[in-house]
Amino acid sequence: MTSPTPDPAEIARLKAEAAQAAADAAAAKAAAAQAALEAALAAQTEPAVESSPQPLDAPTQMEARTPGSADPAATAPAAPAATEPQDAPAVESEAASGYAARVRDGYAFAGPVLPVGTYLDYPTEDEPHPAGTKTSEPIPVPGVNVGIPLGLLNRHALVAGATGTGKTRTLQLLAEGLSTAGVPVFLSDVKGDLTGLAEAGAASDKLAARNAATGQAWEGRAFPLELFTLGDSEGTAAQPTTAAGASTGTPIRTTVTAFGPVLLSRVLGLNDTQTSALELVFHWADAQGLALIDLKDLRSVVDYLTGTEPGKQELRGIGGVSSATAGVILRQVSALEAAGGSVFFGEPALDVHDLLRTAADGRGVISSLELADIQSQGTLFSTFLMWLLGELFEVLPEVGDPDKPALVFFFDEAHLLFDGASKAFLEAVTRTVRLIRSKGVGIVFITQSPTDVPEAVLAQLGSRIQHALRAHTPADAAKLKQAVSTFPVSPLDLTRVLTGLGTGQAVVSVLDEKGRPAPVAPVVVNTPAAVMGPAQSATIRSVLSASPLMPRYATAVDNESAYELLAKRTEEETTRAETARAAAEAQAAAEKAAQEAAKAQAKAEAQAAREAQRTAERLQREAEKAAEREQRARERAAERRQREVEKLIGSAGRQITRSILGNILRGR
Repeated sequence: MTSPTPDPAEIARLKAEAAQAAADAAAAKAAAAQAALEAALAAQTEPAVESSPQPLDAPTQMEARTPGSADPAATAPAAPAATEPQDAPAVESEAASGYAARVRDGYAFAGPVLPVGTYLDYPTEDEPHPAGTKTSEPIPVPGVNVGIPLGLLNRHALVAGATGTGKTRTLQLLAEGLSTAGVPVFLSDVKGDLTGLAEAGAASDKLAARNAATGQAWEGRAFPLELFTLGDSEGTAAQPTTAAGASTGTPIRTTVTAFGPVLLSRVLGLNDTQTSALELVFHWADAQGLALIDLKDLRSVVDYLTGTEPGKQELRGIGGVSSATAGVILRQVSALEAAGGSVFFGEPALDVHDLLRTAADGRGVISSLELADIQSQGTLFSTFLMWLLGELFEVLPEVGDPDKPALVFFFDEAHLLFDGASKAFLEAVTRTVRLIRSKGVGIVFITQSPTDVPEAVLAQLGSRIQHALRAHTPADAAKLKQAVSTFPVSPLDLTRVLTGLGTGQAVVSVLDEKGRPAPVAPVVVNTPAAVMGPAQSATIRSVLSASPLMPRYATAVDNESAYELLAKRTEEETTRAETARAAAEAQAAAEKAAQEAAKAQAKAEAQAAREAQRTAERLQREAEKAAEREQRARERAAERRQREVEKLIGSAGRQITRSILGNILRGR
């Protein structure tokens, strides 16, 4: 006779009951161990201190998800089974000794603590696991909790690790803890799956087993979330998500003037000479009272200074910019516009005070900026985040070292900020990182390797959560060696630890409340309380509809700025130039007419003079001719008289001669 087929639903129910019973037993055991430890510490003659950093009313969850949501850990390369904390037996805190006890005491801070995880004990020949423990692999030690002093977060932190090691979930965990402590958070959602912060996580068998191993008390919780996007939002409250699940949100904009020439040069990829030219353009626009709101304003100013005669004269007066340099700037601005960068510059500009809000229940609001296109616009996005830090530095008052930060700023994909950056840009970043701590702002850089961040910036960091590093190539091995050398001295073989960490495990290094390094501590990172992945569309619609910022920033406005003012100025200059040209032409025509009249008058006078001279010459010739005729007449008359005299004389002489001759003849 065959046995009846078991009911799958009944089997699932029994499995769930068994897992819940195991979790309850582990939680009770951990609670008893914690109570025993606290009693032992209270009995000491020294002043009692907290045995471990207590959660700030922030139950957390690592594996809980809504049904159907993707599990990033499932798609990541699987770690060896022996490194999974849920498969290893837990070590109770009262049995903690050796290095585990040092970690317990080193993280027993007096003030509030941001929880990170449960100490992960690595056995050594000198300090093997307690008797009865059957594994030689690292196992979590419930009750030995590791966290970051909340008052030291303004000294900044680093979360690093290879792809798929759990950096995003650590980011989510820290954001949840800060929000619970009443600290506003700003983070960038590079992968598009942090909207789950708005939904409470759901329990599961896997989650119960994990929490049983670490002794973490957990319940699902949602957190106050404000969704942002760079530039114009393409969606609405009715259509809040893309096909991939990425949300739209309240647009964040800024003006070109507020962004400044140094950061903009970084985005445009300009060299030092071109950056200096751009600074000159900004200086001139500021001196002229021309607001550079969007990229068309900047382009119009460059066009005016290099393409019009009045602009060229203005530019020559302040130093000048070559046409080649101006051409490069204009081409890069046009390329940025074509790539969609123009939507980030405009009005209304974000008031950074809107990032410092708390919810009605006192929890800090988590502002999440969607950066879905990080690969193609990484430099722009990272530089935009750097601008945001600069704005916070400008507007926030000096507060020194407060009990908790005014804001914690998560800088994901931090290597994009520094790749190919100029020396001047790196100096500006380092200066901002160093000085903004006095404004109560903490920065958490998230990147794959610590070597992605410049040494000058690393030197400013007080806390570090290092997920697993891989050493598949000689370059990876060199980076691993560099990373190990940056940790405080400890008995741990960090090369082995860092390459053997599983997903959701990390090595923590922090400064204590006196600024001294606490013991380096491998941990199983606590599980976040919210959903790990994109929230449901209905949740996103609810977040957007409840946003007090969306009505203020949703619609872009185009106020009068450099583009319109220069267009008016150019029109006025053109009108003045045309008027001046017409007046010049009229004056030239009048002068030409006067010249022609004078020329005609001179010609007439010359003609008259010539006529008079000709007349005089004619009269003179006629007079001369008349005189000649008169002279000839007188000469002819004289000749006639002479001839007549001569004739008379001749006649008389002949008569005398004849008379004489007659007389002579007759006298003979």
